[in-house]
Amino acid sequence: MTGGSRVVVIDNGGGLLKAGFGGDKDPIAVVPNCIAKSPGSNANSKKWLAADQLQAQDVDVTGMTLRRPIDRGYLINTEVQREVWERVLRSLLQVDPTNSSLLLVEPQFNPPGLQHATDELVFEEFGFNSLCVADAPSLVRLYEASRQPSLFHTQCSLVVDCGFSFTHASPVLQNFTLNYAVRRMDLGGKALTNYLKELVSYRSLNVMDETLLIDDAKEKLCFVSLDVPRDLRLASLSFKDNPFRCSYILPDGITYKKGFVKDLDEARRYCSLPVEGELDKKDGDSDTVKDRKKPELSQNEFALTNERFLVPEMLFHPIDLGMNQAGLAECIVRAAQACHPYIQPVLYQSIILTGGSTLFPRFAERLQRELRPLVPEEYQVKIISQENPILGVWRGGSVLASSPDFGSMCVTKSEYEEMGSARCRRRFFH
Repeated sequence: MTGGSRVVVIDNGGGLLKAGFGGDKDPIAVVPNCIAKSPGSNANSKKWLAADQLQAQDVDVTGMTLRRPIDRGYLINTEVQREVWERVLRSLLQVDPTNSSLLLVEPQFNPPGLQHATDELVFEEFGFNSLCVADAPSLVRLYEASRQPSLFHTQCSLVVDCGFSFTHASPVLQNFTLNYAVRRMDLGGKALTNYLKELVSYRSLNVMDETLLIDDAKEKLCFVSLDVPRDLRLASLSFKDNPFRCSYILPDGITYKKGFVKDLDEARRYCSLPVEGELDKKDGDSDTVKDRKKPELSQNEFALTNERFLVPEMLFHPIDLGMNQAGLAECIVRAAQACHPYIQPVLYQSIILTGGSTLFPRFAERLQRELRPLVPEEYQVKIISQENPILGVWRGGSVLASSPDFGSMCVTKSEYEEMGSARCRRRFFH
């Protein structure tokens, strides 16, 4: 799109940036929100790769140095963000910001100083015509209500957003987030990736600098356990009897430049395990000495066993790992209890999961099991998984941007220049 005025919708996540045009079903760009450079190169020898350039098939991401504009959920480096937006807007969307409006998804409880820095980036650096700011929970609720009106005849939901930096449990009433009731866990996809890096580095190879590769391994191999004690016993079995053991191949820079799972069928063996019940045999009853020999691994691969379910377990029981945090189920209950008693039963009947970490297999089922004992018996608990949790927020923004009232929600560039950032921000209820 090169001419005319359209609404650009950007979900500016800490891990992935989603960008496209209002009214479209899916974004045009879903790219890493960072810039990166190959190891061993000085500041002038190689340029930094941004956004979609990191996803190219011929790019080796091994040992890359990453710079992210967002740290701990908030935009702290506008220079890096400008480079990423420049790449996305000019090359991928092919849009002229001076002829466009922007709907930007901002983190909850964004400090005024960072709001001002964002406004400068939008209006002064890129010159957008107008800006509308929204938060993720209200957009998720808006999209699900537009997609399934029969399921959302009530006016409130509880949105659980397991994002890159944080996990939020946010009650939403009539598409407005009840900020006083929002509860947050300082755990997200980034913390899970870092934990997996530590486990692999301690047990196998040093992968502390391989953030993008371990991210990929986590997304492809990790899952949520429904019976942790049983799965720990299974994970201690020998190679042949261990249903969780699988290998991840690191790129060698010559034959292949992307990491991949060695045997997908082997990696999915755990899916055939019964959901309930104990082991049919005791550890080692039929194991031979030969079976117990550790399989040899090449220098560019590592094996995962119990790490596959211990990493997502952080979200449900962070205290087991020494983190003084409530688990996800308790976080949700606290958010619901902070609301008026009249709407608490309705919130439990409409829990919407969004964010990349909710894509772990069996996530919703485990959360249901954790929630049920904590919720009063007379209340129903219903968990709704989004069709695509990664794109759910952006799709809600697309619905909002195509609504007839969108223009009245925006702050124009002239209003920003006349009144400044602080006064303009009052329109967004932030």
